[in-house]
Amino acid sequence: MAAFQGPAYGLSRECMLKAQAKFEMPRAVEALDWIRAVTQLDLEPPHSEKGFQDQLDFADVLKDGTALCTLINILQPGAVPKINTMKAPFKQRENLEMFLKACESYGLKSHDLFQVNDLYERKNLYMVVNCMFALGGLAQKKGYRGPTIGVKVADENKRDFTKEKLELGKTIIGLQSGTNKGASQAGMTPYGASRQILPDGR
Repeated sequence: MAAFQGPAYGLSRECMLKAQAKFEMPRAVEALDWIRAVTQLDLEPPHSEKGFQDQLDFADVLKDGTALCTLINILQPGAVPKINTMKAPFKQRENLEMFLKACESYGLKSHDLFQVNDLYERKNLYMVVNCMFALGGLAQKKGYRGPTIGVKVADENKRDFTKEKLELGKTIIGLQSGTNKGASQAGMTPYGASRQILPDGR
């Protein structure tokens, strides 16, 4: 648990600092606003009078997984059949695991997902923010009409070429290869032949 973790040293500290540097509070607040707008949940930091101050406040409102499971259930009804409301750590982690599995089933790519410890132990919270933006973009692609966040995922533009077209393409010289128009071997000395230099320059 994060509360019992000692200070990080060496490589661990370096990784921790890099992860913290990637976290952008305005982007995190935007993600929280989106979750709040979709779920209608009251997501407030521990000290609500001060607002969200840092990434720890961000983690505190999401680490039990209830808001995230509620979110995916709205985007994909029934994605998480039962949300744990117990405060026991293993139940909270279970919520996060169910949310991540539901996101994957929804169509989110593995590189857009975070690990349970990224959120629960506050290790790579920027990954959680990125996941929200990716999820929002995918929801738009799937036709979700509610509040939006992120860039809509583009539809695949798949093209089918006939065998004849593919064969024709092999005969075309690309622009990067230059052109052979007007090219000839006139005036060139054959490889291996000696070149004669005459006194009159001929």
